[in-house]
Amino acid sequence: MVDNLGNNREREGFHHYNNCSSGGPSSTTNISHHQDQIDHHGFIKEQDRLLPIANVGRIMKQILPPNAKISKEAKETMQECVSEFISFVTGEASDKCHKEKRKTVNGDDICWALAALGFDDYAEPLKSLKQIVIKQRVEASLNNVVSNYKTSAKAVKERASKYKDSYKQAHSHFSTLEVKVTDLQAKIKDLEQNR
Repeated sequence: MVDNLGNNREREGFHHYNNCSSGGPSSTTNISHHQDQIDHHGFIKEQDRLLPIANVGRIMKQILPPNAKISKEAKETMQECVSEFISFVTGEASDKCHKEKRKTVNGDDICWALAALGFDDYAEPLKSLKQIVIKQRVEASLNNVVSNYKTSAKAVKERASKYKDSYKQAHSHFSTLEVKVTDLQAKIKDLEQNR
């Protein structure tokens, strides 16, 4: 029974990644870009392996009644579980990407991994949620385009109005100048005739 517990570092949540480029579960993240997350023994630091406990606690509180309290031990246990679950599913998705010679894990890969690992109850709702998120992003993008168009149209109208006002002023000045020029021409004619 003691043999099944693993060594102390394993029980404490330390995971060793021998060959990060092998494409196995250890390549769930491109660790070569995150050398600062690995200590000098080749172990990923605890704070980089786990989700922030404050976020885990906040999510747990959302499902509980307002007056419910959550012990630190419960938060830490949940933190370990969800972090391990994410690593497990992401590792499976990463293996699929590696076999398909792709470098980017996408939402479809995660849904596939959930189903492949027997979490069908999560995979289907996640696919639906993914479609909702995509729809919201498209709508937000369209709203942004419309908003930018309205802002631009308003700016064009304001500029046109200013140009129109400037044109009216210039036309008024031009008309006044025209009258003055006509008056000057008439005076010049009178002067020439009177000479």
